[in-house]
Amino acid sequence: MMRVLVIEDDKDVAAYLVNGLKENDNVVDHSPDGKEGLLLAASETYDVMIIDRMLPGMDGLSIIKTIRATGNKTPVLILSALGDVDDRVEGLRGGGDDYLTKPFSYTELLARLEALVRRGASTGSEKITHLSVADLDMDLLARTVRRAGQKIDLQPREFRLLEYLMKHAGQVVTRTMLLEQVWDYHFDPQTNVIDVHISRLRSKIDKDFPKQLLQTVRGAGYILSEDS
Repeated sequence: MMRVLVIEDDKDVAAYLVNGLKENDNVVDHSPDGKEGLLLAASETYDVMIIDRMLPGMDGLSIIKTIRATGNKTPVLILSALGDVDDRVEGLRGGGDDYLTKPFSYTELLARLEALVRRGASTGSEKITHLSVADLDMDLLARTVRRAGQKIDLQPREFRLLEYLMKHAGQVVTRTMLLEQVWDYHFDPQTNVIDVHISRLRSKIDKDFPKQLLQTVRGAGYILSEDS
């Protein structure tokens, strides 16, 4: 169970969020106004907040910057119709922890909220914005990946997969770990979805490079390491 603050002025979107979260046994407070939402954020304790960017009274980024200035590190998922890379980067650099564009899938939103709460519990206040393994670099704010300075275009799922592998570089990552952390499955669907995505990812980050970073560990899983 999570305690969630929703600051959203669109009545339909707010009702969709609040009803869905409550059906999943979460405690939810809602405000349609930026200034009122800021008061709730500042005076109550939440596990995670969902904040729309464009709000009456006070915009979402101003709310986030204000609460961050007070030392409040509650995870924030920014919800917005503005989905360009520059908009996402601005939101994340403004203090947001994740960014979801409208229209959105409720199941994806719930998975992201749960991931934010888990991440906050396990990593504390430190926020990682950049990952690197050998000459492979990932910018989590700009959502870009480069190897030896060469830009690599990844699909959203491939990006999440590589992010997880890079955060666990040098460690064997099992199928179960990937299913739970990248696909949010808590069961094995008995498909080759992981093998397909690993193959696609390997063709993008290792193809045409002398050193192969992504290795298969037979009978165990996969490892991303600069040691061949």
